[in-house]
Amino acid sequence: MSDIHNVIIVGSGPAGLTAAIYTARANLKPIVFEGIQPGGQLTITTDVENYPGFVDGIMGPELMDVMRKQAERFGSTNRFEYVDKIDMSERPFKVHVGDQVHLANAVIIATGASARWLGLPDEEKFQGRGLSTCATCDGFFFRGKKIFVVGGGDSAMEEAHFLTRFADQVSLLVRRDAFRASKIMQDRVLANPKIEVIWNTQIKAYLSDDGQQLSGARLHNSKTDATTDVAIDGIFLAIGHVPNTAFLEGQIDTDPHGYITLREHTFTNVEGVFACGDVHDTRYRQAITAAGSGCMAAMDAEKWLEEHGHGH
Repeated sequence: MSDIHNVIIVGSGPAGLTAAIYTARANLKPIVFEGIQPGGQLTITTDVENYPGFVDGIMGPELMDVMRKQAERFGSTNRFEYVDKIDMSERPFKVHVGDQVHLANAVIIATGASARWLGLPDEEKFQGRGLSTCATCDGFFFRGKKIFVVGGGDSAMEEAHFLTRFADQVSLLVRRDAFRASKIMQDRVLANPKIEVIWNTQIKAYLSDDGQQLSGARLHNSKTDATTDVAIDGIFLAIGHVPNTAFLEGQIDTDPHGYITLREHTFTNVEGVFACGDVHDTRYRQAITAAGSGCMAAMDAEKWLEEHGHGH
């Protein structure tokens, strides 16, 4: 067993790293477990152009890197390890990392959300080989190509619109006969001559000529019940996200989709456990709002620790 830490932060996107900066500055010596994707979703985003303070934008991984260094400068310990589970049944909390157990008086959960996949056979094999969930990361590789974007919400519209910078033709596959996206995004997509919308259509299988690289898709039209095989250079999935909360094993209140529900501010239903960023935010999902909620969680945790006789 290790010493009892004031606060352990799980996750390392803008929420987790901002929480680390604030708790470190409060002299709480936070430990940050960065998880399987250090830096979170921003590390698979190239240009971040809407984060205040960067006139010309900044690369996602670079932004996370400077945040990490800033936290470490104030005394945060950042570890590139994955938290398997947290035992919240007794205090101090037990944070399990592999075969090690770390003790903490307070925990800040900032594990974010991960892109949703279709769950079809060979999906993992084709990731990065014609199949992607990140247009900004991979759009560049599809210059002059024909691609599908799957989804009917705002993020699908954004991806499709962005990908027309590179691809010759973008077909938007929409499962129903209407978009879920906001009117302004719909109008932008429908006005773009490079984007074709294919309604009532789902991918049933990924196709490949050589068993290595994606080369097509089997499409099913729910209106006509027709199934067709179509050659395509790339497929981008934009069908939403899943919050990374499975490791909490139902110890914290979540909504039906698994997002952590907060009682007030950043407090979860478990005393001493706080949440921030995309693990609870289903509305904004921006780097700046995640960072803001990371600051809030850190301040809430600091005040809570002080009130309960822990801390400095």
